[in-house]
Amino acid sequence: MPEGDTIHYAANRIREALLGSEIRELATPHRRHAGDRWPERLGGRDVRRVDVHGKHLFLRFDGELTLHSHLRMTGKWGVYRRGQRWQRSPRRAWLVIRTHEHEVVQFDGPVLELMTDSRSRFDQRIAALGPDLIADDFSERDYLRRLRQGDPTRGVGEAMLDQRIVAGIGNVWKCESCFLAGVDPWRKTGELSDHEALTIVRAARPLMRESATRGGRTTSAPGGDWHVWVHERAGLPCRRCGTLIRGRGQGDDNRTTFWCPECQA
Repeated sequence: MPEGDTIHYAANRIREALLGSEIRELATPHRRHAGDRWPERLGGRDVRRVDVHGKHLFLRFDGELTLHSHLRMTGKWGVYRRGQRWQRSPRRAWLVIRTHEHEVVQFDGPVLELMTDSRSRFDQRIAALGPDLIADDFSERDYLRRLRQGDPTRGVGEAMLDQRIVAGIGNVWKCESCFLAGVDPWRKTGELSDHEALTIVRAARPLMRESATRGGRTTSAPGGDWHVWVHERAGLPCRRCGTLIRGRGQGDDNRTTFWCPECQA
């Protein structure tokens, strides 16, 4: 699933392509949206803002209309120069927005809906989200409050995926940030000190913000090049201590958590 840094990076590219540019065509090739009449409803309107909250992306059009997108496991945003070959088949395109110079395409996006600006603020799927870890105004106090209001018997790794606690972290950053913070992802949140809880998000935040800017993940590894410490490395030696990395399903969704039993003891 694309995580918050990927969505923020996509939003940066979409802003460059659409803000201040006339939309020449808006198309919804996927049959699911054939009867929605978005080309007619959005015709003649410009994109005035592109917002992100966690893994949710919002294209704000003139006239108080918003296209809301969530990519879940399969979706992808692409921004191309006109005439450039797309990275996925045109048959997988759900939305295409064309300007004189660019094509902005959403592929395979299971959540794509047109709503009013007002609904986008009060829809509970969005209003209930925790603070966006990448946002300039990320609130550590709000994050801690939400964490403490949750089930204290839940494992830390599962809690980090709860978008109502902190928005933007997915399975990769859950595993990597717990490792970098030296926190066992199986510890109960009720046993975690505030300092330890903050150490996790403080480990992830600068790396995710840099990834959102550069479009490529970075880490604190020597040399600064991206590599994962634990994610999808079960059975391989830890890059830090040599202990074999472990992996096991966690939480109601059974997302695989990877960790080093020595570094995160």
